Amino acid sequence: MLVRDKMSAPAQTIRPDTPFQDAVKLMREHNYRRLPVVNDKNELIGIVSERDLLHASPSPATSLSIWEMNYLLWKLKIEELMTRKVISVSPDTPIEEAAHLMVSRKIGGLPVVDDGNHVVGVITETDIFQVFTEMLGSGEHGLRLTLKVPSGSGTLAKLSRVIMDQGGYIVSVGSLDRESDTTRRVVVKVRGVAKDTLIGALEEIGDRVVDAREV
Repeated sequence: MLVRDKMSAPAQTIRPDTPFQDAVKLMREHNYRRLPVVNDKNELIGIVSERDLLHASPSPATSLSIWEMNYLLWKLKIEELMTRKVISVSPDTPIEEAAHLMVSRKIGGLPVVDDGNHVVGVITETDIFQVFTEMLGSGEHGLRLTLKVPSGSGTLAKLSRVIMDQGGYIVSVGSLDRESDTTRRVVVKVRGVAKDTLIGALEEIGDRVVDAREV
């Protein structure tokens, strides 16, 4: 799966000369948490987040009147608040690479740009969560198994064959990080087979069932 499959498009963007108040209104009305900033050619030149706008808001302890605050905020432009060094991805970036980038850089969303640096979409942590739930079959009923299996080639093929031999079929499967050089954990959801029957068959081939539950 690629970023283009899950990104929001077209992306809502703003210009660097957008007043602070207009950006705040846009975020509140549409529940945006970040807005890419583009120039007249729709090229990405920055990004402004909800946090940037909150930091720019006056403190409740300020001695300015409401009129003075509004006047100053209307004069404030996004180019004075935006982050200019923007981390972005292309539509053809694998979704797991975008997720790793967000986790490692501690950011909640990425502008998506084409080869000309034109903004074509936005991918957010919510989009990544949706992919995660889809991969693990969230919301679909079945028998959910967490297995400790041998690392190496043929493991998933052997697992699939055992499930099929017992009359079941796989709804979803996810592989977690290796626990060691010899084992890793796999989460699989299946239908069409009784729990006790499948557990016994899996343990016969050396797969250890860590957790099993009907969901």
